[in-house]
Amino acid sequence: MKLIVGLGNIGKEYDHTRHNIGFMTVDALAAAKGVEFKLDSKHHAMTATVMLSGEKVMLVKPTTYMNESGQAVGPLMKYYNLDLADLLVVQDDMDMDLGRLRLRAKGSAGGHNGIKSITNHLATQNFSRLKFGIGHPSHQHQAVVDFVLGKFGKDEDVDVLRGIDKALEIFEAFANGDDMPTLMNAFN
Repeated sequence: MKLIVGLGNIGKEYDHTRHNIGFMTVDALAAAKGVEFKLDSKHHAMTATVMLSGEKVMLVKPTTYMNESGQAVGPLMKYYNLDLADLLVVQDDMDMDLGRLRLRAKGSAGGHNGIKSITNHLATQNFSRLKFGIGHPSHQHQAVVDFVLGKFGKDEDVDVLRGIDKALEIFEAFANGDDMPTLMNAFN
């Protein structure tokens, strides 16, 4: 089994915001496969299970706020006795252009509190991430928090959807068993 975790914040007020691109991405896969997320209160998550390339894949949206995402990921990894190679976390990245994707096999949190929380709960930085570019604030006086919690504009939807489509291709290859160096060579 594989675990694909989309990072975001629970609540209608966060729907279609830049910080919720991880949720949007796993939601798109669930919709494409015709499955719905169900609450797993024991693991502080909404989960849905799909089959990709013959592999069972659990999609996860932590029900904690972004900054405590590890409270869902750590216990799920332990409960299902998964290896770090079975985990892929989808996060927003403000340092990349909107819709651009980049796979990483490991690394620091780079200021992303959701990744920091997961790192703390797994006691390692050695887990795979799919960074989804959300762009930068258009003017330097806009607070970062206002930008990441702001909603995507209609003019941004094409880039967002293009990125989500590419992410779904990456999920398929990940489920197929391609290792991270292979995935990085193919998609970065």
